[in-house]
Amino acid sequence: MKNILLPTDFSKNSIGAINYAMQLLKDEACHFYILNVQKASSFITDDLMVVNSSATVYKTLIDASKKSMENIVLSTKKKFKNGKHEFHTIVDYDNFVDSINQVCTNQDIDLIIMGTHGASGLEKVFFGSNTAHVMQRCKTPVLAIPHGYKFTKLDAIAFTTSNLTFFKIKDLMALKYLVKFHRAKLNILHVADEQSAQNQALNEGFFQVYFNDASNELVNLNGKDVFDVIHDYIKNHDIKMLAMMNKKHSFLERLFTRHPVETFAFKIDIPLLVMHKNN
Repeated sequence: MKNILLPTDFSKNSIGAINYAMQLLKDEACHFYILNVQKASSFITDDLMVVNSSATVYKTLIDASKKSMENIVLSTKKKFKNGKHEFHTIVDYDNFVDSINQVCTNQDIDLIIMGTHGASGLEKVFFGSNTAHVMQRCKTPVLAIPHGYKFTKLDAIAFTTSNLTFFKIKDLMALKYLVKFHRAKLNILHVADEQSAQNQALNEGFFQVYFNDASNELVNLNGKDVFDVIHDYIKNHDIKMLAMMNKKHSFLERLFTRHPVETFAFKIDIPLLVMHKNN
């Protein structure tokens, strides 16, 4: 039984990510934890001025959120009719990333699936920024779904690495699971770097052991922008998901350095799986 966390701000994009999760894992028995995190400062609007004086703002917001969560569960069950899926709702009143980390620990979450941009109904909480922060600060693997992306057969996944460190299979279990479960072809893209060239052969050996059907390809930048080179590869090879590790000196770190967090969250146009190197 897989434990999947689905954060939502009730935007169309976050609902789209939930729909993607239902299709990605339609043949897997799962517990889905749908999480909404409230932040009082985001809800200071004229609408609250009509609230009965005996009611607290906190209770009003939480009750409204719980009702919206119930509606999401009911509509999802009705749409997908999957007896293998069980749903749990959580409303929290906390820092967004802290709340996600707490739920991941308490519920032994295997994977977080969330949207990459969009805004809440009040158009004040940008989901893209939250997703980028979760990618950087949560140890649980994150699968980010672009705005408007529709599920399509997951038959080709690309994993990109600069080979500045060695891999351990425990850090790549989410990737291994998706490759095996969907019988997807895995392409390993070794981004050329003078510092990492000596590690490439060792990492290729690692992938031959744990992903024996994967193909290894060398991507030589020759002064080109890393993001643009990988994006072109995705298009030319009909890649359906991009995967990478978040660690010091990683490809992800280089992307975040070149592209502001918000911009990066908007530019990826296929699902992005981010895993973390745990010591």
